[in-house]
Amino acid sequence: MPLRVVIAEDNLLMREGIVSVLKLDGDLEIVGTCADYDSLVVAVDEQLPDAVITDIRMPPTQTDEGIRAANLFRDRHPTIGVVVLSQYVEPHYALSLFDQGTGRRAYLLKERVADPGELTSAIRRVTEGGSVVDPHVVDALVEARTADRNSVLHRLTEREVEVLAEMAGGANNAAIGEALFISGRSVEKHINAIFTKLDLSQTDDIHRRVRAVLLYLGALS
Repeated sequence: MPLRVVIAEDNLLMREGIVSVLKLDGDLEIVGTCADYDSLVVAVDEQLPDAVITDIRMPPTQTDEGIRAANLFRDRHPTIGVVVLSQYVEPHYALSLFDQGTGRRAYLLKERVADPGELTSAIRRVTEGGSVVDPHVVDALVEARTADRNSVLHRLTEREVEVLAEMAGGANNAAIGEALFISGRSVEKHINAIFTKLDLSQTDDIHRRVRAVLLYLGALS
C-alpha cells in the first residue's frame, strides 16, 4: 500500500514541482495539496495521511506556520510524519521543530526537492519514526560560536566533544574512529559517556544520537 502524503506550499510552482517529484515514486500517493496553514490542518484532519510535506512560511502570517502545524500534528495525529521545507538555512527553526521530540520529523532545504531520492527518503524515514536534518543546517550550526560556560557541553571531555562534532557531521562509528584515530570500541565508549552526561539514557540509540547532535548544535547557535 502506498504512503499517503499531503503537501502544503503557497508557491504554486514549488508546489507543483513537489507533486511532480513525488509522482515519480509509485509507492507514494498524494492525497491533498494546500496553500496555507488553515487548509493544511483541515486536509490532515480529513485525510489522515502517513506524511506531510510543508513549507515553513505560509499564509496567513508567512512566519512559522509549518513549525506550528508540525507541533499541532504531534499532539493531534502523533503517528503522522512531517517533512518541513525551508528556502534558507535557518537553524533556529530546525531546533524549534525538534524541540518537542525528534521522532517523525525532518527539516530540509527546498533545494533537496531537485533530488527525488533525498525527498522521498526523508518521507519514508519520518513515517518509520526517524528524523532527518539537512546537512547544510548542521554545517551552519557547527560553524557558529562555541557555547558559554553554562552549556551542557561542558559536562563532556575534550575527546567526547570531538566525537560529538563528528556525529553532528553525519559520521558513523567507523568514520569517527578513522577521523580521530581511535578504535571502534573507544568510539562506542565515548558515545555511551556522551549519552549519560547529556541525560540521554532513556530512549533508543538512533534517537539518542539525534538528540545529542541537536543539543550540540543548539549549544553552538
